[in-house]
Amino acid sequence: MRLRNAVLAAASAAALVLSTPLSANAAVGDFLYKVGPGVPAGIADPESGKCINLFGATEKDPAFAPDNFTTSTATVFLDFDCNGDVYYVMNPGKRLGDRLKLRSVIFS
Repeated sequence: MRLRNAVLAAASAAALVLSTPLSANAAVGDFLYKVGPGVPAGIADPESGKCINLFGATEKDPAFAPDNFTTSTATVFLDFDCNGDVYYVMNPGKRLGDRLKLRSVIFS
C-alpha cells in the first residue's frame, strides 16, 4: 500500500512540474512612446533580446518621448532594425523627453 502511494505521489509531482508553463524571456511592464503629433503608443511585456521596430514610427517621423516602465534595460535606436550609431540606453523606470527620437528598441 505504501509503495502504491509513493508511486502515485511521485507521478503526481512529475505531472505538476511538466504541466507548468516555462516562463517566456520577456521584460515585464510597459514601454511607452509617442508618434506623429504626440499620439501615445506602447508595447506591453516586450520580448527580450529581439529588436522591435516601433509601430507608428516612419522614416519621415520617428517616435519620441520614450518611457521605460519595464523591468529590463531598453536600448533605443534612431534607425529601424536596431541599426546605426545613434542609440541610447534606458534603465528601468527611465523617462526621456520629446527631444529623443527613436525607431526601434531592444530589451535586455
